[in-house]
Amino acid sequence: MMKDKGKLVIWPAYIDQTRSRSNGRIISRKNAVKEPHLNEIKDAAKKLGLNPEVEPEKAYPKSWWEVSGRVLVDDKAPKSVISKQIALEIRKKRGKGVPAKT
Repeated sequence: MMKDKGKLVIWPAYIDQTRSRSNGRIISRKNAVKEPHLNEIKDAAKKLGLNPEVEPEKAYPKSWWEVSGRVLVDDKAPKSVISKQIALEIRKKRGKGVPAKT
């Protein structure tokens, strides 16, 4: 399949607090969320106006045996920035609040 132009792939692993950087996390652990679900990522992306498209049957390449799904979002900023915004939105929804600036 050809990569969608103007879309970024957001894997749950990118914002999962329980994963290490070498296992796919791309944002800091303090900004990440524990075991994010596809629906949470989709809802957060929708709230941020990123037109999310969920692909639940996809498996993250680094852990190909785990079908975690992925979310395609509009490419409006660098992947790390969008991932952090999505994680912070999920934190707000979960009631954890935004981590204090240090």
